[in-house]
Amino acid sequence: MSSQSATTHAGSKKVIYAAILGNLLIAATKFIAAFVTGSSAMLSEGVHSLVDTGNGGLLLYGLRRAARPADKTHPLGHGRELYFWCFIVALLVFAVGAGVSFYEGIIHILDPEPVANPIVNYIVLGFATVFEGASWSVALKEFRGAKGDLGYVRAVRQSKDPSVFTVLFEDTAALLGLVIAFVGISAAQIFAMPELDGVASIGISFVLATTAIFLARESKGLLMGESASPETEQQILNIANSDPDVQKANGVLTVHMSPKQIVAGLSVEFEDRVRAPEIEACVERLEAAMKKANPDVVTLFVKPQTTSTWKARRQKIDAA
Repeated sequence: MSSQSATTHAGSKKVIYAAILGNLLIAATKFIAAFVTGSSAMLSEGVHSLVDTGNGGLLLYGLRRAARPADKTHPLGHGRELYFWCFIVALLVFAVGAGVSFYEGIIHILDPEPVANPIVNYIVLGFATVFEGASWSVALKEFRGAKGDLGYVRAVRQSKDPSVFTVLFEDTAALLGLVIAFVGISAAQIFAMPELDGVASIGISFVLATTAIFLARESKGLLMGESASPETEQQILNIANSDPDVQKANGVLTVHMSPKQIVAGLSVEFEDRVRAPEIEACVERLEAAMKKANPDVVTLFVKPQTTSTWKARRQKIDAA
């Protein structure tokens, strides 16, 4: 693994550790408050924080599994396993977080009970906001450093490291959930309508469901295989075209195996004068130059190909 990749994973782990610690403290305080007060919204928030804690553990597991070296059954490495576990996290947010919150909301609307000791809920919500805000700020700082000049939505769309933006979106959903819980508990107390506590729980479930659907969509794209950035592909072509034995680099196909592992297939038309030994030496030069310029390109396949053949294949891909 390259030093850049190790640095990226270190940053991802820092974000995840912060999220796990924050969510564990928050879940404990929310469950205590839900037990004391009987609040549906607080119970939903407790389940939400518990799910987020477990999700952090799954992301750490995914990072560890993805870091394993290539072997006979996985010759290109295990990098995509991170994308798989991020997809599982999205499913858990939807099935457990949103599902339990929606169920609790319906139960408390059909059989409403006044919230006892509401002041306990307010205290817990205050502490939860502090803990959640601290975790959120760590994730936001890491994501800002990774996104550069891109906007937030575009940066998420182009990001190849879902571990950071998964934590960021989970923490954002948690903060929104805290706001909804505060409004629901307050409204239930002010208007003497305990049903509003259940309505808040349903509102929290919709926030979680929306977050889960967005995360699942992004993780699915990465799991299926997304290409590298246009800048990376152009860099590969420039390096190939600079070699004296290359007449023309026709094009390149790339796919991310993990945030910092790219497999590239390069179509090259060699000079007519070069023979097989010279082509072999040229390929070795290209591989060495590529890894020096961009360590993320861990595997490079070079295919001798005429320009017309490449164009025909590229048109089929673009038309799909």
